[in-house]
Amino acid sequence: MNIIVIISDTFRYDNLFDRAAAMPVRTPHLDRFSESSVSLSRLYTGSFPTIPHRTDFTTGRVGWPWYPWQDRRLSSRNHLPEILGEAGYVSQLLGDCPHLVRAAFFEGFSGAHTLPGQEGNTYFLGMNHPIEEVMADDKTRNVGNHFQGRNLIDLHSWINRRWYREIDRFPPRTAELAVEWLEENGQHSPFFLWVDFFDPHEPWDPPEYMVRRYDPDYDGPPMLHPNYGKASDYTEDELRNLRAHYCAEAELVDRWVGRILTKVDDLDLWRNSVVVFMSDHGMALGEHNRTGKSNISKFDDRFWPLYPEIVHIPCLVAAPGLEGGRSVDSLLRPADITPTLLELAGVDAATPEPMHGRSFAAQLRGESETPMHDCVVSATFTRLENGALPPNKVTPMLYTQRWAYAPVGSYGGRQLFDLEKDPQAKTNLIGDHGDVADDLHVAFLDTLRNMDAPQAAIEVWQR
Repeated sequence: MNIIVIISDTFRYDNLFDRAAAMPVRTPHLDRFSESSVSLSRLYTGSFPTIPHRTDFTTGRVGWPWYPWQDRRLSSRNHLPEILGEAGYVSQLLGDCPHLVRAAFFEGFSGAHTLPGQEGNTYFLGMNHPIEEVMADDKTRNVGNHFQGRNLIDLHSWINRRWYREIDRFPPRTAELAVEWLEENGQHSPFFLWVDFFDPHEPWDPPEYMVRRYDPDYDGPPMLHPNYGKASDYTEDELRNLRAHYCAEAELVDRWVGRILTKVDDLDLWRNSVVVFMSDHGMALGEHNRTGKSNISKFDDRFWPLYPEIVHIPCLVAAPGLEGGRSVDSLLRPADITPTLLELAGVDAATPEPMHGRSFAAQLRGESETPMHDCVVSATFTRLENGALPPNKVTPMLYTQRWAYAPVGSYGGRQLFDLEKDPQAKTNLIGDHGDVADDLHVAFLDTLRNMDAPQAAIEVWQR
């Protein structure tokens, strides 16, 4: 059984099916794919953000209690292409995520290739051309040392200045790589193909004619990159234009993921392939007065809990024998995906280390409705500094079927949200349901202990 995994970075859960309250995204190709696949409705990021998520996925283990943004090899000896290689698979990694190489994801693949140039990656200079200001520093991410002191969107636009047609953008180029690979290898089985779209991760530079469909009347400077700080730093018109650029970029990803899915259809690969589309995390587009996914602003002194707009992520799974158009409502995390893929593909392989993740193949097949987890935790690596929580830190959230709990909220106190009545986590109920929060805090610490997490990771959150 072949395995095809498509990851789209920063693709929000509510991009699909017109769920978005503020600005629905056009996703006709993924909506159509959902008719032949099973949707995971309660999947939450485990280790956050980009590389930690992919590490959880490919190892089947939860890495955030041990490691920050990491070299994959630090987290586990497990690596999905190596596990599949022992079972006779050839494997290919394709994409444009700029972080995969230095995180050692290429290792273990039969072939690996990524397109350079995303997110200010200065792989090929053009010093005959000036680096022009695209966005003012006070409207975009303003912390970090970048080439010649320029911000990321200025560098991204300079490095990629030659690419101006839609077909020149990263999603089409990544999709065409995948299409070419499938045409060259589709008759061979079994294979594992991982296609990694960095978009709609910022910078957001879709064709402006796509942006205008979402925001036709804006006449100011284009808002191509969030500030990773307060949404209130933007005017109402600027914030709408920022959302429009994100939505157009997400629509562009949908369009070109559709190109890959069409090629899967052309080559009749549905009959012997597991096909997965998923994201690693979302992006705040004004919710909780935030634009970005973490606090990288000199002008914001809040903690940033991992609210639903960041860590509630989409995932669609198609495979022979699965009834499409259904959803699995069990709580899940990315570490559960690799054991599930192995079971769906019929691969019975030993792994170097035990997996934290559990297969939900029975839920996908409709053979079980037994909950997979009582709770799941979305978090990033954290240690005390001088006996205190580091300032401006991303802080964890625990999710159950009903509740979302933050042991450290925006201003330091705990937060509790009833997701059944308040799915966007707007109203803090800690004053009314402190007993619920107490129980969830115990569950949070138990989750760490059950993973044999280091004591240094546990003591951060002990009250």
